[in-house]
Amino acid sequence: MSGPCRAGRALAAVITSLVLTGCASASGPAPAGGGSGPVGGGPLAERLATEATVDGAVGHLEALQAIADRNGGNRAVGTPGYDQSVEYVASTLSQAGFRVETPTIAVTSEDDEDEGAAGARTTRSVIAQTTTGRTDEVVLTGAHLDSVPEGPGINDDGSGVAANLEIALRLGADAPVTNAVRFVWFGAEEEGLVGSQQYVQGLSADRRRDIALMLNSDMIASPNAGYFVYDGDGSDPGSTEDAAAGSPTIERLLVDRLASLGVQAQGAPFNGDSDYGPFVEAAIPSGGVFTGDAPSKTAEQAALWGGRAGVPFDPCYHRACDTTSNIDRVAYGRMLNALAFGIGSFATDLAGLPPRAERG
Repeated sequence: MSGPCRAGRALAAVITSLVLTGCASASGPAPAGGGSGPVGGGPLAERLATEATVDGAVGHLEALQAIADRNGGNRAVGTPGYDQSVEYVASTLSQAGFRVETPTIAVTSEDDEDEGAAGARTTRSVIAQTTTGRTDEVVLTGAHLDSVPEGPGINDDGSGVAANLEIALRLGADAPVTNAVRFVWFGAEEEGLVGSQQYVQGLSADRRRDIALMLNSDMIASPNAGYFVYDGDGSDPGSTEDAAAGSPTIERLLVDRLASLGVQAQGAPFNGDSDYGPFVEAAIPSGGVFTGDAPSKTAEQAALWGGRAGVPFDPCYHRACDTTSNIDRVAYGRMLNALAFGIGSFATDLAGLPPRAERG
């Protein structure tokens, strides 16, 4: 996850939200999007949520850890560790029958700017899409593939990378979907959301309208985990960006799914700190899950979710200790389940989201 100023904003948003709403009981949340009854579901959603396992995802995390171990302890953009991460994800998908693209993106550092960007680096993202389903009603799910230079980035964001890879393999390239599912592993998120920004900017108006929604998964296995769902309905005071119509449906589906797993979620603000940012700015319905990073868990949150009050959600955020030992498997399993359920639900039915003609 990118940006040091994000941590303070997120903490302030959580505290303010607790002051305004009080600490709700763990007996179950009110639906985030209003209305009554759960949204989403169906056989594909349930199958995908069941078959996408923590063990499968952790196997991919171990592969990413091994890549970092061979390459100076990190998988940062511009390093062999990042290039090998790209190859690992791309080759795994190719072997499973996906048609894979690794588009090049330009990354300009401060040194490059001093040189007139003449020495700008390049890197790659990874994109794979089902061969089935409507290509003008795309369910896009994304995670960032790069770590910071300080560590291997196993929670940030190997957890999202591995979750999406596990879900893609369980879904299959020729999945029985109504709407195509596009998996994107963005490059250079830690450099300022570069990969996702260039991806969205490179879309024509028609191709933007083809994206029915974006699901973001960045840090979903924090060791002192919180359970956050991105603010689709604008109710969280820390949000600095207004989500497009349809985003409350995404929030409500994920909140309801976590409630079915026995967890009451809280809102996470849209404030441009992860790869959802360019999609929100482009008026594409957006949402996702998040287990927290640098801010400390409050006493109220510890009472609600367990864990240690006064300790960061992820004490190893942007540090060398963000390894496979820095993972909460229980939280990871719940977030993986919710993400898989959301992908399967929207791949089948886009009820509650604006039709293509009303997008953009």
